[in-house]
Amino acid sequence: MKRKILAPSLLSADFGNLQRDIEMLNRSAAEWIHIDVMDGRFVPNISFGFPVMKAVKQHSEKFVDVHLMIVEPEKYASQFVQAGADLVSVQVEACTHLHRTVKQIQEAGAKVGVVLNPATPVMMLEDIIAEVDLVLLMSVNPGFGGQKFIENTYRKLAETKNLIEKNNSSALIEVDGGVNLENASKLFAAGADVLVAGNAVFSTENPENTIRELLG
Repeated sequence: MKRKILAPSLLSADFGNLQRDIEMLNRSAAEWIHIDVMDGRFVPNISFGFPVMKAVKQHSEKFVDVHLMIVEPEKYASQFVQAGADLVSVQVEACTHLHRTVKQIQEAGAKVGVVLNPATPVMMLEDIIAEVDLVLLMSVNPGFGGQKFIENTYRKLAETKNLIEKNNSSALIEVDGGVNLENASKLFAAGADVLVAGNAVFSTENPENTIRELLG
């Protein structure tokens, strides 16, 4: 049976009680914690920096999954590894020299992922798919939580799965954006290995129970 991983997004956590929310995730069935890093340039929003990243690592007992939504990620990727990232994912659209950036993250000691925005075709990964640990498909336009899921993601999921198999890659497929109780099981069935959920987890009365429900 295929492994199913949930990665709750701290973008939707209560920043006044971040340690409390991380400790809740430590108790939960979620295996990963997802951190969105935004610079106000690649996406129209600003989020976490290194101090928050270090605080998360200090309290988290989970695998730390960092998504860099920033221009020139090669300037900062290694620092995020040093600050505690177990996996660093970079946007294909932001990398002039993608292969070099992938190798840089690996040499820093972390796993590496590549990210596609909703309008970026899967074929862009043809020459890098065998080198990476994860492909993250954005199922909303990145920048803000709480957006509506883009249905075309299911087609991209199938294409990504085919590309991985064709190239004998061991990359996992992650989906981020609009994931909820209505579509989580369908996404896992369609080939997703990891689902990122923010509002769907943290806006509920019992997030730990919601995480169990999302995992099916």
